[in-house]
Amino acid sequence: MALHHLYRKQVLTTTMDKAWEFFTKPENLKVITPGFMGFDITSVSGPRELHAGQIITYKVRPFFGIPFSWVTEITHAREPLFFVDEQRMGPFLFWHHKHYLEDLGDGKIMMTDSVHYKVFYGWIGSMLNNLIVKRRLDYIFDHRTRVIGEIFGVPGEEKI
Repeated sequence: MALHHLYRKQVLTTTMDKAWEFFTKPENLKVITPGFMGFDITSVSGPRELHAGQIITYKVRPFFGIPFSWVTEITHAREPLFFVDEQRMGPFLFWHHKHYLEDLGDGKIMMTDSVHYKVFYGWIGSMLNNLIVKRRLDYIFDHRTRVIGEIFGVPGEEKI
């Protein structure tokens, strides 16, 4: 079963504090997620501030309008540099998403997303990844890039 990787970098015009504040508020996920996904947060454990051990539950419709419950845990967080969310239950067999923020100076921040994921169903899942899942994830992250650029201003974007 293949482990797949999605990697994005985007330069934002903002400060570390403002970027951290935006990206660590669970409700902002809905702002940067395409509307067709029907993304809704159903619960957030503990205080609203992002912290290791925080559990966030969602309802999403990422594929063909089929609803999924998605449960993620923030496993690591170091303000204002990075945090990691991992799926505990949801549409993937494995989901590990690292969010990095780096101060480039002159009011510019490099935001990096690195997602490792596995789909279900062995070789059939790998085929589905190539036909559907990877394209859908690319579309979702392209949408995020556009919306984040509108929010923060984008001096340059690099897709890897």
